[in-house]
Amino acid sequence: MASRLDPTLPAPVEPLDAAPSFTQLGVPTALCELLTEQGIDRPFPIQLATLPDSLRGRDVLGRGRTGSGKTLAFVLPVLARLSTVTSERRPRAPRALILAPTRELALQIQATIEPLARALSLTTMSIFGGVNQNPQVTKLRQGVDIVVACPGRLEDLLQQKALVLDAVEITVLDEADHMADLGFLPPVKRLMDRTPKQGQRMLFSATLDKGIDVIVRRYLSDPVTHSVDSEQSPVGTMEHHVLHVSSKDRLSILVDLTSAPGKTMVFTRTKHRAKQLAKQLNESGVPAVEMHGNLSQGARVKNLAAFSEGRAVALVATDIAARGIHVDDVALVIHADPPTEHKAYLHRSGRTARAGNEGTVATLATESERREVATLTRKAGIKPTVTETTPGHGILSDLAPGTRRLLSAAEIATALPPAAQGGSARSGAGAGSGRQRRRTSEARSGANGGRSRGQSAGARHGGSARSSQSPGQSRSRRSAGRSR
Repeated sequence: MASRLDPTLPAPVEPLDAAPSFTQLGVPTALCELLTEQGIDRPFPIQLATLPDSLRGRDVLGRGRTGSGKTLAFVLPVLARLSTVTSERRPRAPRALILAPTRELALQIQATIEPLARALSLTTMSIFGGVNQNPQVTKLRQGVDIVVACPGRLEDLLQQKALVLDAVEITVLDEADHMADLGFLPPVKRLMDRTPKQGQRMLFSATLDKGIDVIVRRYLSDPVTHSVDSEQSPVGTMEHHVLHVSSKDRLSILVDLTSAPGKTMVFTRTKHRAKQLAKQLNESGVPAVEMHGNLSQGARVKNLAAFSEGRAVALVATDIAARGIHVDDVALVIHADPPTEHKAYLHRSGRTARAGNEGTVATLATESERREVATLTRKAGIKPTVTETTPGHGILSDLAPGTRRLLSAAEIATALPPAAQGGSARSGAGAGSGRQRRRTSEARSGANGGRSRGQSAGARHGGSARSSQSPGQSRSRRSAGRSR
């Protein structure tokens, strides 16, 4: 097992300029070449701060906002250190463990780490509830180097003796504050108690409160702390707007904004509202999918894929999608229902303007919500542009530039997964777990989600497409870019 400070790893090269490369920080050449192929050639601040310590085996406590690049900050040292250690891969005994609070985040970490691991002849897998456990058990039996897991299902498999954690050399807790929000700290403690004390441990979080200090004191040894942008500090490349609207105009304005080119995430307060609004957008000609806790895991994966691939231009979600879900090129986030507290506003808004790119956030506020929204943005440290807005107002084409396009029902049926078209959802954790009645913690976690002036988006019918901008409104819509 690798010691905490591993002398076999290359010492970081002193930076040659103000923005050192991954190579200069000590990341292995094979990984740097793969990152370059993906268009990633310079580290973000959280990576720049933590990599010199984590690559040398130090326990690290890293704080950075959503979209700051935390994933690569822990993925790279995990891969680098495992690739230099010659310990043999054993059945049911992973060598590294990455804990994530939600299935979606676990899948996205797995998508980031898998191609990099393959280049180093390392194997990786994800473990979460809401799906049949048998394929997970089978893969563990074959032997795997890195496990990305949600706490509930992982603890279930440990109790079934499907795996052991006594060979874990590196443990990572990602989104630790969200773990605390979801009540996962007790199982996290039990899981970490099963990992070797001499292993390296890293904890990454947007904030360092909510009992996380207990985890730090108990499990991290002489950790080095790096803080890069707290979640409270607004993103400089993000524009914030509050649109004062009437209840009767809300849907028409949502159709206008979401029918512009590009991807839009729309947040609601409840699962029922997300389902209802996705259905209304589809009926209005905007291909939209939903994301909330009542969807099976299979439906979540299909809907997220439809949105990521651009077959759906709008993702209507509860706060389940406010943390840990990344989709490239989300240019606009809309709070169709204002969140209940300012941290949720910041997490939702963080789905755009990621990785240093630009993005726009719009909050719809009816007369009864305006005071609440003003308090919310003040607590979030945001000074939004406030506009009295009706259908056809010029602000809509400023927020979402481009030609509006509405699809026919037949076109939407072709583009979207069948379950998404009717806004259908079902309770439970998915087919596999429904048969087994497995009620793991993460399976339940989802239950806590420019037209010409004078034209009305609500007046258009499915299948139509029309230009919505004057010549002076030809600027392209912002792109959120690739998250790292």
